[in-house]
Formats: sequence, C-alpha cells, structure tokens
Amino acid sequence: MYYKEDWDNAQARMRAWWRHELETPLAQVVAPIEGKESACVFDWWALMRAGASTEQVLEDYLAWCESTWFGGAAFPNMFFNMGPGVLAAYSSGYLYFEPTSCTSWFENPQPWEMVDSYRFQENKWWRFTMEGMNVFADAGKDRFIMGMTDLGGILDVLSSFRGAQDLAVDLLNAPERVHQARKRILEDWHCAYDMLLPIITRNQEGMSAWMGIWCPGTWYPLQCDFAALISPDQFAEFVLPDVVEQCKRLDHSIFHLDGPGQIPHLDMLLEIEELDGIQWVPGTGNPQCEALQWRPLYEKILGKGKSLVLQCFDDVNRLPAVLEGLPRTGMLISVGASTQEEGTRLLRKLEQL
Repeated sequence: MYYKEDWDNAQARMRAWWRHELETPLAQVVAPIEGKESACVFDWWALMRAGASTEQVLEDYLAWCESTWFGGAAFPNMFFNMGPGVLAAYSSGYLYFEPTSCTSWFENPQPWEMVDSYRFQENKWWRFTMEGMNVFADAGKDRFIMGMTDLGGILDVLSSFRGAQDLAVDLLNAPERVHQARKRILEDWHCAYDMLLPIITRNQEGMSAWMGIWCPGTWYPLQCDFAALISPDQFAEFVLPDVVEQCKRLDHSIFHLDGPGQIPHLDMLLEIEELDGIQWVPGTGNPQCEALQWRPLYEKILGKGKSLVLQCFDDVNRLPAVLEGLPRTGMLISVGASTQEEGTRLLRKLEQL
C-alpha cells in the first residue's frame, strides 16, 4: 500500500487479533511526518459542507495521507462520513448539517403514521453516498482502505424518526409498534450494507469502518446510544435481539459501549457468543480510558474472552498501571502522537505492554 509500506505485516497482525491469537496489544499510532506537520490536517466533515465536491475532498484526504505516519496496525482509513446514523436519512430524507458544531442531525420527530411509511429508498442522500463511495473506492486502490459509512444503530435510527423522548414513552405505551419498526429498520440496515459492500471491496481485500480497524471479512461497530436512556429489561427486549441478529449476519462485530449509562447492559452483551468484543468510550467529561476506575470493566470484558478496544485517552502513559496483570490477548489501543519520533517510542511501548 502506497501510504503504508508495512501493510502486509499490519494485516497479518489484525487477522491474528480477530482470531484472538496476539499475546500483545494490537497498537495503532498516527503522527505527522517530520517536515509535513502543517499539511497534516483533514476535515472529516468536509463531505457535508455546503459546496464541497467529492473530488476536492478526495484531494485533501490524499494530501493528509501523504503527510501522516501510520504506525503499527494504523492505516489510512477512509470511511464516507455523513454522520452517525445516516440510515435515517436514507429512509426519511431528512439530514441537517450544522457546520459550526460539525454535527449531522437526523432527528426529525414524526407521528407513528409517518414513521410506519419510512423505508430505505433511493433518495438524494443515498445517491450522494453511492456516487461518492464509487469515486473513493476507485481512487483508493493500493493507496488506502475504504470503509463502510456510519449506518448507525437500529433503535438510534428509530429514535431519529420518533424523537428520543417520545420513543422512551413508546417503549412503555406502544411496544408492538416499536418491535415492528425495529424489525423493518434491521432489514433496511442490512440491505444498505449489502449494497455498499461490493463498492467497498471491489478494489481491496476486506473492509473497515469508522472505528478504524481492518477486517478480512464483513464487520461493523454495532451500537445503540439510545440504550443509555433505558433499563436493562428494556435493553433485553428492544435492543439485544437486533444486536444478536447483526452479530450472526456479520463475520465480526465490536459493540460501541458509549459512556457509564450503558454499563448496566454490558453483562448481556458479553453473553453474545458471536460478538467479538467491546469498544469502551468513557464519554465527554469523564475520566478517559487510562483511568484506574475502569479496570473492573476491563477485567470483566477480557475475562469473558472478548476483545477490548480503547481509543480515548488524556494520558496514554498512565495505561500500563491500569492494565497490570490483565490478559493482553484481544486488546487494541489506538493513539495519536505529536511527532513521528514520539509515535515510534509510543508504539514500541504499547506493543511491549
């Protein structure tokens, strides 16, 4: 690969990581190449900005790749970013991008009569995705890895249709409607995924996603951010069946556990045989992944034989103390460094944990 000279070795390590055969952490470190620091900037929201062309975004992305060092299992990963949960826009047609906060809004609460009519369709957002991903897939051959766009979680998409507060009430007052809707969304999710997959893989082996992990088969970071608002019993009824089903349909999967509000659901997730692992994201305002308070969480995840993905740090140098005595098999640690020299030292330290 043009921007990743040791790509074969990185692929081999990631294959072994998915098979739980690595006895040391899988480390990913990115840093600006010396002398090219000023060019090492890429706007991951560029596709959504008014007037932006796919060709210009591609040019800017290639410039970023040219100025970036990808250490260890890190690699140039282009996922077509339109915001988390873009499947909602493919069904309802609603997407509003706020350029100041760099946020794509899909939530546009509607009555059930309207929600019941929403289905995945060929609208302007789907055409934009298909056309853009075709451009990137052709340009990426032997240069970077193309990833799946962020389709989102099943109940998160329904939350965009109904609004989070109304959906929370619906779980109590209209459970059958929720069940019917989530089943439709699940099928639409896999329909969109299956249609994009041939584009992604036509010029490359395997695929990636927003989490930045290469996989030789099909995979996706499963999630349900809405789950932070509901009880474990509600999670078991309205979320868990879809997670189980998606795990069965994909070759591999990692669940995006987003913040302390989702920890009550962890035990159920760890019992899913087909689920490969958990990505822990402490959330804004909380101590990050190197904090000692998360050690019991890591013990539980690794003790169940699941992979543990850590990518959010304030000071990664404090991580060894947190991981002391824990099994290393299944760990993946992603960090950024300010210089390539610093990144090289950090990579060596992480791979020797």
